[in-house]
Amino acid sequence: MTLVASRMARVKPSASGVAAMRARQLIAEGHDIISLTVGEPDFDTPAHIRVAGETAIRNGETRYTNVDGTPALKQAVARKFLRENGLSYESNQIVIGSGAKQVIFNAFLASIDDGDEVIVPAPYWVSYPDMVRLAGGEPVEVACPAEDGFKLTPERLEAAITPRTKMLVLNSPGNPSGAVYSEDELRALAAVLLRHERVGVVSDEIYEHITFGNRRHVSIAAVEPRLMNRTLVVNGVSKAYAMTGWRIGYGAGPADLIREIVKLQSQSTSSASSISQAAALAALEGEQDEVHNNCSVFERRMKIIREALNKAGLVCREPGGAFYVYADCGAFIGMKRPDGRVVETDTDFAEYLLEEAKVAVISGAAYGLSPFIRLSFALSDDRLAEAGVRILRACEGLAQHSTIYRQP
Repeated sequence: MTLVASRMARVKPSASGVAAMRARQLIAEGHDIISLTVGEPDFDTPAHIRVAGETAIRNGETRYTNVDGTPALKQAVARKFLRENGLSYESNQIVIGSGAKQVIFNAFLASIDDGDEVIVPAPYWVSYPDMVRLAGGEPVEVACPAEDGFKLTPERLEAAITPRTKMLVLNSPGNPSGAVYSEDELRALAAVLLRHERVGVVSDEIYEHITFGNRRHVSIAAVEPRLMNRTLVVNGVSKAYAMTGWRIGYGAGPADLIREIVKLQSQSTSSASSISQAAALAALEGEQDEVHNNCSVFERRMKIIREALNKAGLVCREPGGAFYVYADCGAFIGMKRPDGRVVETDTDFAEYLLEEAKVAVISGAAYGLSPFIRLSFALSDDRLAEAGVRILRACEGLAQHSTIYRQP
């Protein structure tokens, strides 16, 4: 007898969460591990946001709020969408959740029937496919190779749509690749979607404010207003404002879908933390200088780690945003480690870096596209530089034996 539901056999633990936990455990045991696994800014939450949370506590704002969020925060979210994205939403089209992850999960539960298909461009954030499976749907993973900038093309989208397709997931800037869709690229995808009226969109825009060079984030709902009535735009304060632990995300979309998301939330977590909502209000409405400054820091760090990886023989394209690089480790597949074991997959390569270089990364297999590794550069310049040196030495340890050991 087991108390475990059969549906759980379809779901894997979050690969990023597992890798981060393992790195923390090794560090706790005294190992000098540099963890490049966590999708979390290393900056402190800005002072004015912390003060807003402290003020909420002192003022006794510590009770339940409306399930869908405080009116003040929902109004701030509406103003943010209009100000920054050119999107206009009413209060009944907005929901506040305990992180963007909860909003996406609830959206899938509220929209997917058994057997519905959800198109998930790969590489993808590790949780999308398993969320779809838990909702009873079937994730349709569409490979988006490096030569396409890790982005979905209109041709691949069209080919993936079937009579069972219910939803497309878009993530820009993307995790793990840092891909940023341009306005023209989104317009081309929108043209396909307009021909398939039954297909909705979940647009995950949590890395919106972290873009590099002359790139800028654009929402598909703004590019093609005719898609607004079937697009859920998801965002939050975790990444831009270094508020991962505050657990506030939000979504905006069709009122009927938002109503069902709120219904689900009322039977699971109820409202998000009242204190965190007060802090999120200050984040959205307050000064934004630190957001822009942090983005500049991330861009500098990206260049540090990318230069080091390319020097080590990993092919590392420049990401357009977020704080990850998705590096091709294909050159090292088939080589033997100094201990004689063969590096057969990107998972083996990630394991080798952990054991040999004491650098924790995540294999591309977790994101649906191999042979790659994902590295977060959300840590100090010095530690990133040290990680680069360690990775270089570890790769040299493989490459120096490549003529002898490389598999045919």
